[in-house]
Amino acid sequence: MLALPLVAALIAEPPASEQQGTAATTQGAAPHDRDTLDGVRARGELVWGGDIQGGEPYVFEDPADHHPIGFEVDIADALAQHLGVRARFHQADWSSLVPALERGDFDVALNGLEDTPARRDRILLSVPYFVFGETLVVRRGSKARSLEELRGERIGTLNQSYAYDTLRSRGLAPALYEGVSEPYTDLELGRVGGVLLDHVIAARYGCTRPDLECIPGDVASGTYVVGIRRGDARLKAAIDDGLSATRRSGRLRDILEKWKLWDSRQESSSHVTTVASPPSSPRSWTLADTRLFLEGASITIAISIAAFLLALPMGLALALARLDRRGTLRWLATAYVEIFRGTPLLLQLYVLYFALSPLVRLGAMSAAVLGLALNYAAYEAEVHRGALLSVPHGQAEAARSLGLGRWQTIRHVLLPQSLRIALPAMTNDFVALLKDSSLVSVITVVELTKRMTIAAVDLRGWLLPGLACAALYFTMSYPLARLAERLERRLRHDQRPEPV
Repeated sequence: MLALPLVAALIAEPPASEQQGTAATTQGAAPHDRDTLDGVRARGELVWGGDIQGGEPYVFEDPADHHPIGFEVDIADALAQHLGVRARFHQADWSSLVPALERGDFDVALNGLEDTPARRDRILLSVPYFVFGETLVVRRGSKARSLEELRGERIGTLNQSYAYDTLRSRGLAPALYEGVSEPYTDLELGRVGGVLLDHVIAARYGCTRPDLECIPGDVASGTYVVGIRRGDARLKAAIDDGLSATRRSGRLRDILEKWKLWDSRQESSSHVTTVASPPSSPRSWTLADTRLFLEGASITIAISIAAFLLALPMGLALALARLDRRGTLRWLATAYVEIFRGTPLLLQLYVLYFALSPLVRLGAMSAAVLGLALNYAAYEAEVHRGALLSVPHGQAEAARSLGLGRWQTIRHVLLPQSLRIALPAMTNDFVALLKDSSLVSVITVVELTKRMTIAAVDLRGWLLPGLACAALYFTMSYPLARLAERLERRLRHDQRPEPV
């Protein structure tokens, strides 16, 4: 009953931005309800959203004191100064900048936000402050000199980026990454045929690698803009005026030269046409979306089953090792279990796929299966150990009195009984693994959850893709619970659904 008042309080609680005094409107709010520009001036700060993971030179942590620095930090400071306030950075995942802006987490989005028709349909966009070109990077010595020559191979890029739109518009196969360094690492290892990203990223993270080569010339061009919520026309006008004033005064050029970004592209402030972007009109859910979601679900199931089939025997071996009389074997098994249970699965996937790539070059699917298996083996070890310890000690004594050896006792007496005890927990772990498989998207596997995020961008909304994703996960996990219940009854030779 205590949960009900807590839920009610959370529902009634205003967003974090309002708790901090951020007078931010949500999409579709009437201007007279609350004006963001007045709120910015009233509290004396402009809150801007960005992602530190984007790295240098956009926004990143100063090694000396870990405060945000970068050319967009300087631009945000210039805009805030123009408005007569100070700037405050708000960390947000880059792929979620637009939804976070719409829900009022910050006043404006300013972090390599590209001007595309899809974004113009959702939010207001400022005048441009930077012109970029898309740079193709290939392995040194590759015969490919253009995107067309890479047809049939995967090309690394970032999701929801202009480069991603460019690849899709040309019918090429993108490999999606969360960070800007990882695609170039995979290119060095031969996991992708090329990488297409903004020239700012390519110059710092790709062209500097001795095994990679940047193809001269821009594949396409676009502009960076500031994102503002719909309904905040006054704030947009103020941001546009601030950017124009910063350009006229020469401060924008000074900022770009400071970060070694000024080039011939920046001479013209005119808008660069985003010819590679898909049509701007929102589309509805189609049969093709259903098919893609089902394909994503099939990948999720395949990864989960393969990983769990590996985790089960590994977990059983670890459990037996933890119960072994020899101290060294028991210590090693305990160390494995504690390390893999005590560190995040996401970190383990990064280490397995990226950090260990100079030693072991696994494909994305192989790394996904192995990473999940190694992690869940630690949990299965504890399940099996607990089940073995719960078997009455007299069972082992009876087996020894019949002349059975240690391993014969374990195999023929203890394991058959412990597996019955462990079955419910094993089923729960498989359902948990099924959901945790969504994390493998960070190593470019497009499973069900990643398919949902891609569809959400295309459909300009998260509700329908989210419901479809949830329905598929429920469809996959619910029968498992019922199957486990049936197996439990059969294993104990009792067909009654309820205990007596």
